[in-house]
Amino acid sequence: MKAFEATQLYFDRAAARLELSDNMRKLLLTPKREVQVQIPVEMDDGRLETFIGYRVQHDDSRGPMKGGLRYHHDVDLDEVRALAALMTWKTAVVDLPYGGAKGGIAIDPRKLSLKELERITRKFIDQIHDVIGPDTDIPAPDMGTGSREMAWMRNQWEKYHGFNPAVFTGKPVELYGAEGREEATGRGVGILAYKLLGHLGRKPQNTKVALQGFGNVGSHAAKFLYESEYKVVAVSDHTAAYYNPDGIDISKLLKFTLSNKGLLAGFNEAERISGDELLELPVDLLIPAALGGVITAKNATRIKAPLIIEAANAPVDPEADQILHERGVTLLPDILANAGGVTVSYFEWVQNRQFYKWGLNRVRQELDRVLSQAFESVWHEAKIQECSLRTAAYIIAIRRVQTATLLSGHG
Repeated sequence: MKAFEATQLYFDRAAARLELSDNMRKLLLTPKREVQVQIPVEMDDGRLETFIGYRVQHDDSRGPMKGGLRYHHDVDLDEVRALAALMTWKTAVVDLPYGGAKGGIAIDPRKLSLKELERITRKFIDQIHDVIGPDTDIPAPDMGTGSREMAWMRNQWEKYHGFNPAVFTGKPVELYGAEGREEATGRGVGILAYKLLGHLGRKPQNTKVALQGFGNVGSHAAKFLYESEYKVVAVSDHTAAYYNPDGIDISKLLKFTLSNKGLLAGFNEAERISGDELLELPVDLLIPAALGGVITAKNATRIKAPLIIEAANAPVDPEADQILHERGVTLLPDILANAGGVTVSYFEWVQNRQFYKWGLNRVRQELDRVLSQAFESVWHEAKIQECSLRTAAYIIAIRRVQTATLLSGHG
């Protein structure tokens, strides 16, 4: 199933409960604007290469559009369109005054030199600068991009429009970025895990966690959970997976990765297993924090964890989602679970607009407040509707976007 089809399926389930008309469904699903651009760049060896870049702006009924820019060789219009819609629902479910957007370039940044990457990035902004801005569409980092790329993008955009740091979020702290932005998504996963387990009467000390993915999101989630006394028994990245039923010392593991280019391979204080085995371990909580589509109809029946938190975007496909729901697995969906990043991006944008810097403690306190309120709303909605947390999250998000759309005179 294609990414956009999966998003539409979840939308339709919630829309049916809200009894949306066909016309309103079409209005809320159709992107406001889709941009595809050509990026011709001279490579280091003198060759001229042409890359394709995208920016899909899905909905702006609740405010400026917001969403990441990803650099990955599999980026295409269908994926970007689906992720832009997801951002609309994600910002709505945590009640940020934003709509949704997404973008990216079909490149593998690991195969490019730093200078080539910078030239591609700046050329991309040359092509889309007139459709983004602090009041219209605010990009941020995503897979394959980070604060460095945001610094280049902001610098290039300002050549056309003048000084305005609020046009991008996820910038370096030295260039008007927010403290706590790098840890935000992973920390948000930890906060929501704490809320979810609290509602289910579980204690951290008695909770075994398996975490797939140890990049920015996974490592910060592991750190938060370990410091909160959860027993993290398994971790993995694309180089290795490790398991220790008595718990892995995450502080040691983080020190190891710092001296090992951020990679897990070579760690010797846990048993090495396969990535597929990690997903099927007898744990209390499974957190897929890497790529999408890792839990499918093929392996859903072998998942033993009664709780799943989707730290990655769409790690559970729709068929697997249905199987897990029927088996009684409680699943916290991606549109809430990984919303910590966009929430702190909002805090960064607010600081940039006010030209006033917050301290790290304030960022963390506000993140906890926003995510806690969103979780309580979704949990309450699920009880009222007698539905999954995913459907409840979509119901809340779609209702808010529909209301804004109607109040603006559309529909």
